[in-house]
This record gives sequence, C-alpha cells and structure tokens, in this order.
Amino acid sequence: MMNDFTFQNTTDIRFGQNHIDNELHDAVAKFGNRVLLTYGGGSIKKSGLYQRFIKALEGLEVTELPGIAPNPKID
Repeated sequence: MMNDFTFQNTTDIRFGQNHIDNELHDAVAKFGNRVLLTYGGGSIKKSGLYQRFIKALEGLEVTELPGIAPNPKID
C-alpha cells in the first residue's frame, strides 16, 4: 500500500548562448553545493561543453556519472 504524497517537479529551461557561463552556478547553487553531472559518451568533452560546465560550477562539489546510455537507442 502506498502512502499519500504530493510530488512537484518544476523545470527551469533556459535557452540562449550565455546561460551556462553567466547563470548556471547561481541557478544550481540555490539547491546546495553538491552537483551530480551526468552525461553519455565523449561528445560533451569533444565539443568543449564539458569544460564550460566545470568552469561554471567552480566552487561546488561536482560528482560525475559518465557513460549514460541513450534511451531509446538509435540502432
């Protein structure tokens, strides 16, 4: 038997070129200083996006979880 509960999951989606560099740190830090950074293959590193995230999250405790498989797979 499941207990009654309420779950609210709001999503903050920001579009544009400078949100990572100018807003990511503060947007994430308001929830605490620990960050779980999840990503799939190597394209995030090849594109330079990874380094932008790491720089923007400087001062926060970042734990990485790489190798997330796509769902659904494209094959």
